Amino acid sequence: MTLARRRPWTNAFATEALCTRILERHRASIRVQKPRIAVANLTRIIGATLALANKQGFHATTLRQLAEASGLSMGGLYTYIDSKPRLLSMILSEVAATATEVLTAPPDEVRNDAHRHLEWIIATHIRMSEAMQPWFVFAFMEAKSFPPAERQRAIDMEATTERIIADVLRQGVASGAFTIDHVGLTASLIKPLLQDWYVKRAKYRKRGTSIDGYIDGVGSFVSAAISRGNRNSGRAPAGARARPKQMAQP
Repeated sequence: MTLARRRPWTNAFATEALCTRILERHRASIRVQKPRIAVANLTRIIGATLALANKQGFHATTLRQLAEASGLSMGGLYTYIDSKPRLLSMILSEVAATATEVLTAPPDEVRNDAHRHLEWIIATHIRMSEAMQPWFVFAFMEAKSFPPAERQRAIDMEATTERIIADVLRQGVASGAFTIDHVGLTASLIKPLLQDWYVKRAKYRKRGTSIDGYIDGVGSFVSAAISRGNRNSGRAPAGARARPKQMAQP
């Protein structure tokens, strides 16, 4: 069963559940045989990593600080990770794999309806980032200080999400549901709207914006911008109105 189809849905994004998946992916490098113990300690390590990175940045965090924060000895820590790049790879790989697995598994009832499919992607991404907020913030905010390989992985992760969105936009254009001149650009404009929820949580909390309200707002805004019929409203596009007269002539 995929992550997107588990019930209750958000349990799939609990740190313990994600660390279970990390253990499965990195079994060869983790020198603890009992899964229950390994998952429990990975949960402590990852939780401490995300907390320290949020406080002082991942680049400034040492393995000794991480061992102290997770309650492990240095020797105990090394049975799970042998370096910060290894830890970084574990976290980024899990965020990327989880997002891709979830966003590419829409329910059958929305798969062939571009409007409903896009609404589902918007709602699903925002709810997933809410459940995994420290993970998503880490991948977004720390990317500039990642080593080159991991920084490229973070860039590729964002590009993958944009491609998933773009595929649905193309589906809508082909079916006549959407009117879009530049699908790739439109997908890249939608992505920051999804990111804003987990990057600027304090802003929306201060405004009293609920997650449901944000999902509805983004969905309505995007739908109004790309739905067929908007181009025939009789109003000139904003870009055309802003052009000098000599450039607006045929």
